Amino acid sequence: MKRSGLVTGVVIAGLAAGGIWYWRTHAPETSQVARGGRGDGGAVAVISAAAIQADFPVRKHAIGFVETPASVLVRSRIDSQIMTQNVVDGQFVKAGDLLFTLDDRDIKAQIAKDEATLARDEATHTRNLADLDRYKQLLVRNAGTQVQVDQAIADEKSSAASIQGDHATLDADRLKLGYTRITAPIDGRVGAVQVTPGNLVNAAANNSGTGLLTITQMKPLRVSFALPESELPTLQGALAAAKPVPVTARVPNAKSPPAEGKLNFVDSSVDITSGTITAKAAFANDDLTLWPGQYVDVEIIPDTLAGVTVIPTVAVQTGQKGSYAFVVKPDSTVDLRQIKVALSDGDRTAVTEGIAPGERVVVDGQMRLKQGTPVRERAATGEKPPQATPVAEGARS
Repeated sequence: MKRSGLVTGVVIAGLAAGGIWYWRTHAPETSQVARGGRGDGGAVAVISAAAIQADFPVRKHAIGFVETPASVLVRSRIDSQIMTQNVVDGQFVKAGDLLFTLDDRDIKAQIAKDEATLARDEATHTRNLADLDRYKQLLVRNAGTQVQVDQAIADEKSSAASIQGDHATLDADRLKLGYTRITAPIDGRVGAVQVTPGNLVNAAANNSGTGLLTITQMKPLRVSFALPESELPTLQGALAAAKPVPVTARVPNAKSPPAEGKLNFVDSSVDITSGTITAKAAFANDDLTLWPGQYVDVEIIPDTLAGVTVIPTVAVQTGQKGSYAFVVKPDSTVDLRQIKVALSDGDRTAVTEGIAPGERVVVDGQMRLKQGTPVRERAATGEKPPQATPVAEGARS
């Protein structure tokens, strides 16, 4: 029995010694873990960025569609036959370029007839003038009558009127001769040519004539888009500003850079159905990035916040009291600041209250921070900082 008690005492003493050794060797690590994983004397490793002062553009986004200022359906103005075609599908033309020529033989024959009629009436008028002068001389010598003079005057006026009518008819036929050369009325791109040489075309009476082709203006173009009714004062101010308001239009999934234009129109009324206001911007479209009928992503910058404090968006946290951020103080501790966010745009946020330019804000590591927590700067990794974190202790009340 004594020997059994001695063995038991030795085992207990060994266990106690092992426990003491384990506690001494693991206590610092356990303490460090209890402090939230902080090294370097309890300081939390964070990444910070400096707040800067800069102009912050106010960007508005919308979906727009591309419009052409002019699109013309070219028709024939006379009944005739197409003789030549001087344009192909998709060709770019300028105003005045020849598109088609029509059969002009009938009109040229009519013009020749008009010229002959004019010559005849001019000869008749010359004779009537001579007759009138002769009858007036006879009347003075009492060898003629007043009736003869009156008749001569009437004949002269009638022949003069006939000459005027002949000139009008000749001008009209010469104008019709010009219609046998169909030219482009505007600069633009030709669509599909609908009629080819040899076909008969009709005069476009009441817009029912045969459409030859359509010319669509490509440069410049305009983009129409709608913004909420609440943006009307902003658009009105932008339109009235002395400096043009920039607008960009990006074609979805396109690799080319967005087209750049200027705001030039705000509608005179709000759409009561959708509660939106329509605006338009003009684009030079010299590189033909835009195409009529396309839908595009529109970005307009109607205003700029001048000289505001700008911080990374990831530094902004949300608590029960609103937005806040952790500011690294000179003594390497953090200060929880309630801030007033003016505007956020992607990875940048404009702040009007709570942070001054030059101060450093924490952009990574906020989860382990509270008011007054000591911190140390660590190198940034390739990982993207988290966009949202739980509410910090100092912001929960």
